[in-house]
Amino acid sequence: MSVVFDPLVAWPLIWALAGVALLFLALALVKGLPGWALRGLSAAALLAALANPSLQTEERASLNDIVILIVDDSASQDLGGRQGQVTEAVARIEAEVAAMPGAELVIRRFADGEEDAGSLAMTAMAEALAEEPRARVAGVLMVTDGRVHDMALTPSLPAPLHVLLTGEEADWDRRLAIRNAPAFAIIGEEFILKLEIEDLGAAPAFAGGEAELTIAVDAEEPQVYTVPVGMELDLPVTLPHGGMNVLQFSVAPVDGELTDRNNAQVVQINGVRDRLRVLLVSGEPHAGERVWRNLLKSDASVDLVHFTILRPPEKQDNVPVDELSLIAFPTRELFVEKIEEFDLIIFDRYRMRGILPMSYIDNVVDYVRNGGTVLVAAGPEFGVVDSLYRSPLAEILPVAPTAQVIEGGFVPKITDLGSRHPVTEGLEKFAPPGKDGEPGWGRWFRISEVEKLSGQTVMEGPNGLPLLVLDRVGDGRIAVLASDQAWLWGRGYEGGGPQLELLRRLAHWMLKEPELEEETLTATAKGEALTIVRRTIAEEPPGPVTVTGPDGTRVVLEMVQTAPGRHEVEWQAPGLGLYRLEQGELTRVIGVGPAAPREFVETIASADLLAPVAAEARGSVTRLEGGVPDLRTVAEGRPTSGRGWIGITPRGAYETASVQVAALLPGWAWLVLAAGLAVAAWLVEGRRGAKA
Repeated sequence: MSVVFDPLVAWPLIWALAGVALLFLALALVKGLPGWALRGLSAAALLAALANPSLQTEERASLNDIVILIVDDSASQDLGGRQGQVTEAVARIEAEVAAMPGAELVIRRFADGEEDAGSLAMTAMAEALAEEPRARVAGVLMVTDGRVHDMALTPSLPAPLHVLLTGEEADWDRRLAIRNAPAFAIIGEEFILKLEIEDLGAAPAFAGGEAELTIAVDAEEPQVYTVPVGMELDLPVTLPHGGMNVLQFSVAPVDGELTDRNNAQVVQINGVRDRLRVLLVSGEPHAGERVWRNLLKSDASVDLVHFTILRPPEKQDNVPVDELSLIAFPTRELFVEKIEEFDLIIFDRYRMRGILPMSYIDNVVDYVRNGGTVLVAAGPEFGVVDSLYRSPLAEILPVAPTAQVIEGGFVPKITDLGSRHPVTEGLEKFAPPGKDGEPGWGRWFRISEVEKLSGQTVMEGPNGLPLLVLDRVGDGRIAVLASDQAWLWGRGYEGGGPQLELLRRLAHWMLKEPELEEETLTATAKGEALTIVRRTIAEEPPGPVTVTGPDGTRVVLEMVQTAPGRHEVEWQAPGLGLYRLEQGELTRVIGVGPAAPREFVETIASADLLAPVAAEARGSVTRLEGGVPDLRTVAEGRPTSGRGWIGITPRGAYETASVQVAALLPGWAWLVLAAGLAVAAWLVEGRRGAKA
């Protein structure tokens, strides 16, 4: 039962009237009026009548106290005997709460977060508290190994938090940690990768101070090194190629450690070129020379060295060749001393005129055989007596000139092989379709007739003449473009054409970028979804691809042709880790997420993160290794844990079933009371006045 007020006028007016009554009461005291007390009571009765007090009676029904149990079902709870501890603790708590009168248990379980987010215990706790009335929560219990990855989302707790810690104090684990892993690195330049092999927990003496570290790059043969444990190592690394480089590090497992899931790491680093060094040699001025130069200079990552022979071939003035240049051009430095520093050499309509000795051309041949790249853009000069074909370069050229030059408009076409080759595959989409199924790009008007000797013809001119021929020579590559009209595409003649895209792909193929290889097996991962792509220039389908998972499970996948020379398959990986792809002689490795998921980065059970939260909530941390503690009820403000027991605080919550409100006095009674008191005060003062 309680007293409630329903004032007849606003409260400020009642307080104002009370102030006036006090002033009159004070005046009565000063004048010594004997009825001042009765006058005060009369005023109080009038003010009470205005406040309209009532008696409120409620019929209440008690509500059960709620105990929230947060259960960690993440992957790290499968280590050791933790799963058994979890099962025993949940069963014991269910039984004890069921035996408590006026209490009920709410269980909230959580597993690994999506995208390797780890254990989201605080998120699960916040969601459980949001679903229950906070006024009824008597306690929160959490069964976990303490490895929580969302501590920043810790909610405020209305009741004690007790952490029941799984694991054992004797647990230990060995892990491989990568301290720094850049996303990009420059090809051919060394960088330092820091890694460390750590023993966590109560590592035994037999684990030793050294471990065998296995290192592998992509699908190459792994190498094994003996390294110290517990010491940060500086590993010098030089990326072997452009594109994605997959570095695999692993440590042999040791008997007794919790898991070997964190004994391996995969680092995926994208290899990029610092600068592309290009040597452009123009044999004579022509309309396409400026296009070549502008094209190469437009890329800030290209270092271009360009020299042009300006003397027309028909001019005969008997001036010695070495006296024609205004400055001495460093031909010896470029073609003898520094030739190996160039990534690409382009001969644009070059002819042998004695400026470059035959020995220099021999150096170019050796440069290609040792891994260099040469592009020959041929014009009418390719079939004359002083052609590059009449030099030592003929040893590696994939075509031979017939001395015929065909004049007249023609549309360059992609050959059947070119439709499957990565250099020219899909170039048609860069121009609208033309008439009669021909590509929609502009025409060229001149081609040098050549005979293919070796290599691959990916583009052709009129009558099926080879236009663009690619070939491998030793460790290097060479390409011949049998026309000097490519500049028409760059100038936009008749709509132009994909000159920039063609030359970009051609340069990347010559520089041995993995994505532009003819026979490649690649894969990309988006989450746990793998897209596997097999590129081939063969007419026959490549066959299925075999995928080997982190646990050694092998899956054979059939590939579907999506474009000429391109076969794909999409596959959902069953979990995180390193997957090995094999198709014929091609092998590829790819990491789906980290090799060691976040749950296995730190596996030793620890309450370091949760202990401050439990202490702030007046809770405790108890190891389940010593048994499941008893559950008791304790009064608010009393200790909530002790030896072998933990406590919850009953909240005494209730539900109001009905409410009855009755006026303390009716209005006329208040009026009679106030009037009676006022009359009594008048009589007292009148009687005393008569005596006086």
